[in-house]
This record gives sequence, structure tokens and C-alpha cells, in this order.
Amino acid sequence: MKLATLKNASRDGQLVVVSRDLAWALDASSVAPTLQQAIENWSSVEPRLQALSSELNAGTAADAFAFDPAQAMAPLPRAYQWCDGSAFLSHGALMQKAFNLDPIDGVEHTPLMYQGAGDDFIGPRDDIALPSESQGIDFEGEFVVLVDEVSMGCDAQQALQHIKLILQINDVSLRALAPREMRTGFGFLQAKPSSSFAPLAITPDELGDAWRDGRVHLPLQVHWNGQWFGQPHGGQMNFNFGQLIAHAALTRRLGAGTLIGSGTVSNAERSAGSACIAERRAIEMIEQGAAQTGFMRFGDRVHMDVLDNDGQSLFGAIDQRVVQAQG
Repeated sequence: MKLATLKNASRDGQLVVVSRDLAWALDASSVAPTLQQAIENWSSVEPRLQALSSELNAGTAADAFAFDPAQAMAPLPRAYQWCDGSAFLSHGALMQKAFNLDPIDGVEHTPLMYQGAGDDFIGPRDDIALPSESQGIDFEGEFVVLVDEVSMGCDAQQALQHIKLILQINDVSLRALAPREMRTGFGFLQAKPSSSFAPLAITPDELGDAWRDGRVHLPLQVHWNGQWFGQPHGGQMNFNFGQLIAHAALTRRLGAGTLIGSGTVSNAERSAGSACIAERRAIEMIEQGAAQTGFMRFGDRVHMDVLDNDGQSLFGAIDQRVVQAQG
């Protein structure tokens, strides 16, 4: 099942079911007006949403209408909690080597994670408005899971059962602002403005065999200004999503609607490219002695997509510009 949220002049939008070919949509507000309400009542709502999905994919839904991703908000336009991990250790290892950073104790055994701002996510075709190019504008391609309520102390295996939907995100980052915030020990704030999401939140079964071991075993395709930038494979997560959820839930309950991110998708193989500019710059520093690639400029466009083995987009594409904020 594929779900999206359409713009309707409200903060939380209108929940719709989307067909597997991404061509058609069906209003789901009679079942749940918003995705947040759906996830809070998932056990009762999910079968009814699945029935709408089956009807839509069978071509028998009388009220189906053309799906326009330009009218989509982030599937969950605002979240009570957004926690982003760093589950691909190859990314951290490159940063550590390039910047001569001190090693982090236990990084191979305990995930790194920060709490981001979840109050103002951006839609897949909306511009990313930012104050200044001097802040080091970067994109970061990641996978995300949406969970129902998770009890405190939930273990990694149990945590996998709480994953109800999978999403894809551009975790927008401002690299020039990050070093100071990292040194303070308080975590990111200014360096992590609003993130943007691909239009669809999908149930794990939509991935077929590509969803196993709590990982998305597919490449994330990233293009910058129409040029190939990378296609790192999600199956190389060192910590799976169950481990990330259990880490977040060690000392607290996680409310239904919590989002947990994988961190930048990253592979050790150079041929896979990268899902963020900072990683390419780190590779250049290691191999050439200095970074050659600049960060994004206003007017630049980033495109992210995940395709199944038949070439069908699974989450819909992120395709958006960065622009200067006005006012």
C-alpha cells in the first residue's frame, strides 16, 4: 500500500491512497483524515486503507483521480518526533579520516543519533528556501521508517514489528554551521533546517524481497543538476532499523508517528558514488589533498529516486530546487 498527503490549505493535509504505478489516487479521509491519525489507530485503520488500495489498483475505484506529486506534501507533514541515525559506518569513517577527527568510542556497537526538528517538513516538489549559500547547502539521501507506539526498552527484534511505513528523505544540511554545533555537544539545530520527503509512504510489503533484515536492499539514485551523483545501496546499513528504533527507545516510549532515519546512505565502494556532497568532498580531501566540489548554489536542483527491479519508482521522486529565502 502506498499513501500520500495532498495539499488542502491545512497544516496536515489530506490523506490519499496511491496506485502502484503512481498514476492514480483515492481520497482516504473517510478512513483517516491525516496520516498521523492513521498511524495512531493503525490496527483498525490499516485494513480499511488496504481495501481502498486494492480497489484502486484493480481499477474499480469510481472516485479515483490523477495523482500529481507536485500537489503532495511530505507524507507526514509534521511529526511529534524525528530522530536521525548514522547507520552507514562508511560515511562516518570517511569524515573521520578526511577531517582527522578523534574516533568515537563504541561507534561499531552503539548507533549515533540526533533529534531533528519535525514541525515543518517539505514536500517532494517544493523549493527548499534557505538564507545563504555561504552556509554550505548540502543534500543527504536517506531512508526513514514510521512507527506506531513503541514501549520503553523494546529490543531490536521486537522493534521491527513496529515499523508500519517506509519513506525516503532529503535531510537538508548546512555544513558550514555544523562544526560548532557538533563541538558543543548539544546536537544540531541551525545546521539541520527542514527536511524534504519523497511523496509516498509505503508499507514494507511494497518492497517485496528488497525489505529484509530491517533494511531497504535497493540503491538510492541521486542526481544533482541532472548529473549522476551516486546510487549507494541501502542494504549496506551496519545497524538495521530495528536496532535504531531500540536505541531511541532505550530510555523513553516512542509515540505513534515517530520517524527514525537511517542517516546518509553510504557504501565503501567508490563506484557507488555518494548521497551527499560532504561525503564526496571528504573523498576528494583523502585522495587529492583538498575538496574540489562546492556545495549547492541557489537555483540548483536535486533529484532522488528508488526504483524496483522493473524500473518502477517506489516512493516517487524528490525533485526540487534550493532558493534564497524571502523576507
